[in-house]
Amino acid sequence: MTNPALARRLLDVIEHDVLPLTRAGVAAGNKVFGAAILRKADLSLIIAATNREMENPLWHGEISCLNAFYAETPGPTEDLIFLSTHEPCTMCMSAITWAGFDNYAYLFSHEDSRDGFSIPHDLRIMEELYGLPPGGYRRRNAFFTARSIAEISGSDPALADRRATITAEYAALSKAYQRGKAANAIPLN
Repeated sequence: MTNPALARRLLDVIEHDVLPLTRAGVAAGNKVFGAAILRKADLSLIIAATNREMENPLWHGEISCLNAFYAETPGPTEDLIFLSTHEPCTMCMSAITWAGFDNYAYLFSHEDSRDGFSIPHDLRIMEELYGLPPGGYRRRNAFFTARSIAEISGSDPALADRRATITAEYAALSKAYQRGKAANAIPLN
């Protein structure tokens, strides 16, 4: 089911809350992944965060967001939306699940991470550990429902244009990350 109002809000949060943090994170040598948590009831932002792998290789954008959420005033996760800029890796999917979220939304797919951002590790790990082909995990399962923002947007041309604008910003950040990644000590950079 499409929900253009929800898609618009998710794009707002990525553009105005996550992206500025990610710019600073990439400047410090981190990857381009970020996340946020919103309330389902009114779509208000609770917390936004970005990748902090230069501090700890486990602090992906989603893990950083969950850490920040639990450091503040966590509430019942069934009342919340988990938003990720990129489709979460298996570690982050597990963390989102263990934290009790029944959902997550993402802008870029695993294939986008591999093909557009030159970060193929998510798909390689799923294939090597679980024998899953690209896109092979169940996005609707007993724990959560995962949806892309494109799916939530439907065919709304204004939202497609907005996604394209944000994609261009992330592509530029990805190029900056790729230029500097050899100088950092992140495993699987």
